Amino acid sequence: MDKDASERRVVVGVDGSQSSYEALRWAVRYAGLVGGTVDAIAVWELPGLYGWSAPAVDMDVDEDETRQKMSRELTDVLGADTADSVRTRVVHGNPADVLLRAAEGAEVLVVGSRGRGGFARALLGSVSQHVSQHASCPVVIVRSEKQ
Repeated sequence: MDKDASERRVVVGVDGSQSSYEALRWAVRYAGLVGGTVDAIAVWELPGLYGWSAPAVDMDVDEDETRQKMSRELTDVLGADTADSVRTRVVHGNPADVLLRAAEGAEVLVVGSRGRGGFARALLGSVSQHVSQHASCPVVIVRSEKQ
């Protein structure tokens, strides 16, 4: 991914959770204040792919369908005009690692406090906790009001 050093990029992780939608809204508002651009990153990973057993899910994940779903979600969350200004990427890999790589050289990395998995009572999700400890840029963790 080419990264212009003068560009003020705001990278945000989007996973379909309410918390990630709040993070997306925060990222768009912040980018507007600093004259930056928003890169929304959705990451998919197949459970069991890296273990000894065979994957428990279908390996034929339709990336085009995933991109279309992400586009619909962005439009629902931000409205059509604002959603069109957000650059999107759908990437296969470990969510924390993908977000850390995407955020290299960014103004800020924005994530929700908890994603789709995990324990409901946990203060932070595993991805938000990991990126907060390892990112090379500032990290903003946005909490959903419905938590």
